[in-house]
Amino acid sequence: MLTVNNLTGGYAHVPVLHDVSFTVADGQIAGLIGLNGAGKSTTIKHVIGLLTPTKGTIAINDLTLQQDATAYHQQIAYVPETPVLYPELTLKEHIDLTISAYGLPAKETWAKADRLLAMFRLDNKLDWFPNNFSKGMRQKVMIVTAFMTDAQLFIIDEPFTGLDPLAVHDLLTIVQEKKAAGSSILMSTHILATAQQYADTFILLNDGRVRTQGSLAALKKEFGMTDASLDDIYMAMTKEPSAS
Repeated sequence: MLTVNNLTGGYAHVPVLHDVSFTVADGQIAGLIGLNGAGKSTTIKHVIGLLTPTKGTIAINDLTLQQDATAYHQQIAYVPETPVLYPELTLKEHIDLTISAYGLPAKETWAKADRLLAMFRLDNKLDWFPNNFSKGMRQKVMIVTAFMTDAQLFIIDEPFTGLDPLAVHDLLTIVQEKKAAGSSILMSTHILATAQQYADTFILLNDGRVRTQGSLAALKKEFGMTDASLDDIYMAMTKEPSAS
């Protein structure tokens, strides 16, 4: 379970987030929704520890980064919007590095990786280097190395960028598998129809603040839009006066 409580933070002395609070429960997919610049990526960077809050707390299963950085990070698997791979390592070496970083059993984890590699049609490319891959293939490598782990929290930032329709389907399949296994999933995306179909709850960010959060039914009630889609609610939020 991810718990973000009164998070205020940003870059240097420039606050981007203001008293952001939300939770992502075990076995739950949460959609992080907002305009460009609303604070989605900044929120994610704070959760994974790339940025330090000026106020507030972030905990995964009641463990904070300050209490045990290694144990905290080993609970997270992250798929960034832009793939980040080591140019000098092959695909196989990326998998071995992930196994080592998470302290995972090699044989069992390689079995999971082999299934994902076959699913994403990378199983015959283990000796390839990142410069041999297209952007979509690099994104698939990031997905494989994240979802082969036993992380408690999966964070996926605009995960469908560069993926073909079959890969999108495969990604959503493994996301649902991790949800069924009890993991928490925080997904930032502009593909609102997909978010509406797969997410259990939504966190709507506007100007670095949580405008509202909850299920689609709760959002409809909040905005007084009985027959609205997530897209309709999103558009209504963008037309509201700025809170800043």
